[in-house]
Amino acid sequence: MKSYKVILSGGGTGGHIYPAIAIANELQLRFPSTEFLFVGASDKMEMQKVPQAGYSIVGLWISGFQRRLTFKNLLFPFKLIFSLLKSIQIVGAFKPDIVIGTGGFASGPVLQVASMRGVPTLIQEQNSFPGITNKLLSKRVNKVCVAYQGLDRFFPINKIILSGNPVRQDLLDLEQKTDEAYSFFNLETDKKTLLVLGGSLGARRINQLIESKLDYFKSLGVQVVWQCGKLYSEDYSKYNSSDLVQVHAFINKMDLAYAAADFVISRAGASSVSELCVVGKPVIFIPSPNVSEDHQTKNANAVTKNKAAILIAEKELDLIFETKFSELFSSESQQELLSENIKKLALRGATKTIVDEIEKLLTK
Repeated sequence: MKSYKVILSGGGTGGHIYPAIAIANELQLRFPSTEFLFVGASDKMEMQKVPQAGYSIVGLWISGFQRRLTFKNLLFPFKLIFSLLKSIQIVGAFKPDIVIGTGGFASGPVLQVASMRGVPTLIQEQNSFPGITNKLLSKRVNKVCVAYQGLDRFFPINKIILSGNPVRQDLLDLEQKTDEAYSFFNLETDKKTLLVLGGSLGARRINQLIESKLDYFKSLGVQVVWQCGKLYSEDYSKYNSSDLVQVHAFINKMDLAYAAADFVISRAGASSVSELCVVGKPVIFIPSPNVSEDHQTKNANAVTKNKAAILIAEKELDLIFETKFSELFSSESQQELLSENIKKLALRGATKTIVDEIEKLLTK
């Protein structure tokens, strides 16, 4: 059995980390004796999440360039030079057969060094509007795997592979898990369930909205499974004693949460959007306005233009949320339309497609 040495780099957010882990898992299935090394930013969440998934990781002293004048910007050139020098050391010592990037500033130096040394390289772009690191790297790498149509505006068309974003394999057969899901969350089977997701850390504005609408949801007879995020669990855990409401800092069994849900309110990070396309439930996206280049609004627009979800901007929540939710709740035809249309956007074999391309580069 052929064995390879693979470097994967990406991080800063779960949207960059979990695709890299999914790719590594699939590669390990195909080539069990493969040796992996992850490269991340030394102060970001990948330094915990990657070892938890069973892989080794080294950190670079790197961070993004701020859009305003800050002390961090003064450090940026030094961080970049330091990270390039360390990447030269990492690539030289590990001698990878391929280097894979999934976005985030940490992936820039190591992909740059690998491409300059003639090592096969591939990047995976999760968003409908690419980040600056992947835009720059696309000129040097061999292949660019994307999740949305139309990215030839940003990347060389001859390098693009439409793959989709890797999603958890346990989301592929949710219909068989409904009974288990209702039992796990102790839900009433005769009531509709709303799942609220603001990301692993939480979303302040979504949490404020849900808190203000608890009586409204109760009046509709809707039970709420609310992931408020670990930053906000102390503020909102008091509502666990409320009728029809349960609050979680973090939901570990996301497959069961999705299986139980009749409606979902979510941010519009790339991984969340890809998961929700596979899940196929009616979704209201509330994009974060605080991410670089307004990625989340662009991701949500890519879905809503296909009549596959509802988008509400944060600034419009107080004005139109109840109207939009009431329309959705009372219209089975709208629920079915959104569900059918979002399923059409799902690219279920994303991880396999990406690893197929990696395998082609490895065996050239």
